Amino acid sequence: MMNRNEFMQTAAVAGATLATLKARAIENAELSAKKNPDQLNIALIGAGAQGRILTESCLRIPGIRFVALCDIWEYSQTYTGNVIKKYGHDINIYEDYKELIANEKDRLDAVVVASPDWMHAEHANACMEAGLHVYSEKEMSNSLEKAATMVQTAKATGQLLQIGHQRRSNPRYIHAIETLIHQEKLLGTVTTAVAQWNRAKADDIGFPKKFEMSAEQLDKYGYNSMMEFRNWRWYKKYGGGPIVDLGSHQIDLFEWIWETNPKSVIASGGTDFYKHREWYDNVMCIFEYDTPDGTARAFYETQTTTGHRGFSEAFRGTEGTIEIAEVPARGNSALREAHAPEWDALAQKGLIKQMAAPIKKASTKNVAVDVRVTAAAAAWPLPVDLTKPAHQPHLENFFNAIRYGTELNCPGEKGFETAVAVLAVNRAVASGQKINFNKSDFHV
Repeated sequence: MMNRNEFMQTAAVAGATLATLKARAIENAELSAKKNPDQLNIALIGAGAQGRILTESCLRIPGIRFVALCDIWEYSQTYTGNVIKKYGHDINIYEDYKELIANEKDRLDAVVVASPDWMHAEHANACMEAGLHVYSEKEMSNSLEKAATMVQTAKATGQLLQIGHQRRSNPRYIHAIETLIHQEKLLGTVTTAVAQWNRAKADDIGFPKKFEMSAEQLDKYGYNSMMEFRNWRWYKKYGGGPIVDLGSHQIDLFEWIWETNPKSVIASGGTDFYKHREWYDNVMCIFEYDTPDGTARAFYETQTTTGHRGFSEAFRGTEGTIEIAEVPARGNSALREAHAPEWDALAQKGLIKQMAAPIKKASTKNVAVDVRVTAAAAAWPLPVDLTKPAHQPHLENFFNAIRYGTELNCPGEKGFETAVAVLAVNRAVASGQKINFNKSDFHV
């Protein structure tokens, strides 16, 4: 229990901190108003594999200019730095993100954060407190407490915070979910969804021997070895394993489909194949959602020992199903149930393409089974294509929010809701019990 003096001192400190952040927000807004909206100067924190993917998308967007890059590993500094320089961007390279912010904040508009999950909150909060907008890769953090601080800092400073669930800005997904499912009710009542992201077995990620960091360097930044640094997703200190790394993107879609957070999750998984890794190499889970039409369920799996079925999603309703994936070859059609109303009018409007083949009754030589087989649903291709790299529209949405006040497609609050659902899967596996959510769990 606090006595009165301790309470007053704590309240005074909290008030002073809030006042400081508000003052910074006003100062930041004044500085932003003086900048040229046609050109945005950005920096990258975390120049590894994902950082390079985001960099390549940023370099395709007019008016975006890199001025700085930060990574603790010389190899990533050199590799990604050379890619940026080939496009004529003159950049300064840093090992310590604090030096980058101190030296570059006055000429920066935004920072792209693509460091390992456990550092997202530290990096994003420091940037926002310095008056910079932030695009942060998902997961926001491997800790919900840290993820919550990102939302709080964005609110206190007035800076924009976009979380990297890039399907939220993909025009194919927007058309499928917003137009076909929500607006046109193409699928009738969506009762279930299934998705997966499966990868064939693979060795640990290695590194060029000549670029190995010293034990002192690794310890300075919180890593125990180069193996852990290069394979951080498999270790509990740094990441959340495949269900977080891969599953976040698709579990986020379930919330988008039903426009609500899950009410529960059950899960099973284990370290059954990669015995030396900490996180589960396979996970299967079921989420439940309360909808106006009753309970809906979504099944999700991620496997790291088989690439069978790859990655895709299916949203299944009483009138049909939409199969979709970031790569159209893996999923790009609506499937009409035989009893459903005709879709020709929607095809004439250009909302779907004409079906590839008419519905035919499935047949089999096994007469006993034949009477139970439902007629196969005909495939109606989706008419919207994405001709850009998968992450580019989401980055464009972020930059347009800075330039023109466009609404963010995945602000920190939305990213936090997904983090709550996804991180709970690992807890459900560990406990072997069903986890029930409260509505308050999803809000900061």
